[in-house]
Amino acid sequence: MADLLLIGDATDEMKARFREKFTIHTLYDAADPAAWMTEHGTKISYVATNGHDGVKPAYVEAMPNLKAISCYGVGYDSIDTAQAVSLGIPVTHTPNVLNAEVASTALLLILACYRNLLADEAHVRSGDWESKGNAPLSRSADNQTVGILGLGRIGQAIADKLAPFNSKIVYHSRNKKPVDYTYYDNLNEMAQACDVLVCITPGGAGTHNLVNEEVLNALGSKGTLINVSRGSVVDEQALIAALAEGRLGWAGLDVFATEPKVPAALRALSNVVLLPHVGSATEETRAAMGNLTVDNLLQHLKDGTVISPVPECAHL
Repeated sequence: MADLLLIGDATDEMKARFREKFTIHTLYDAADPAAWMTEHGTKISYVATNGHDGVKPAYVEAMPNLKAISCYGVGYDSIDTAQAVSLGIPVTHTPNVLNAEVASTALLLILACYRNLLADEAHVRSGDWESKGNAPLSRSADNQTVGILGLGRIGQAIADKLAPFNSKIVYHSRNKKPVDYTYYDNLNEMAQACDVLVCITPGGAGTHNLVNEEVLNALGSKGTLINVSRGSVVDEQALIAALAEGRLGWAGLDVFATEPKVPAALRALSNVVLLPHVGSATEETRAAMGNLTVDNLLQHLKDGTVISPVPECAHL
């Protein structure tokens, strides 16, 4: 049986399927992961990881017989794909199966910000509705201009879910797409034209702090920022300052710069909705992601091909 290294935990279902074809080694419970890699890395043929833990380049170097890396998640910025490509190692991820769920999370955050969900819920729980009367009015989420930063598969799913709200969709991405939405090649200009800016672009060096102070100021005091991509995409300190000073109206965040650490200053703000990176976290979607993570490695074990390579590895 081939030797498989788990970096980060896996579900019981995934482990059961892996055990049918692989001898499993778990790095996450090693006292000294680097020492373990030095001692055992040569016997590893396959790696299963996730978008958060990824694979350290030094670990790849310690596994000269590595044949494929399967990532549980659509984001893979914690894996050095250039290194993998140079070594002929395909990297896979789990696109498409989580599009609808992440889009639903983005919609949830938009509605929570617009309709004052947290404040209104607290108004009822505290007894203030009875003692102080009705809660303040909220805003309508209908007929808003929504800018999508990164119009990929999930971005399109978000646009589709916004259709019943009569949203005007605009977008910014590296290239213009064959869609009917308005394209902006300048992010600042798009932010200025938006009521809502939704971040769903990949993480990594190319998008680090792409949403900076200038973009937040362009979005403005009546604007709403939604981030369901990576925390690194938004300058978190600039975001905190903009929210605290009223230069940005609201934010709905599912991701953060140094998860699971969330700055106290951000947690203290009342004009932000915070979720613990649960964009795809439903039983149904996570099961589909797990199956695809396993299926990629089983197929490579069988015939040397994979089902869903990351774009950089599509030619391998």
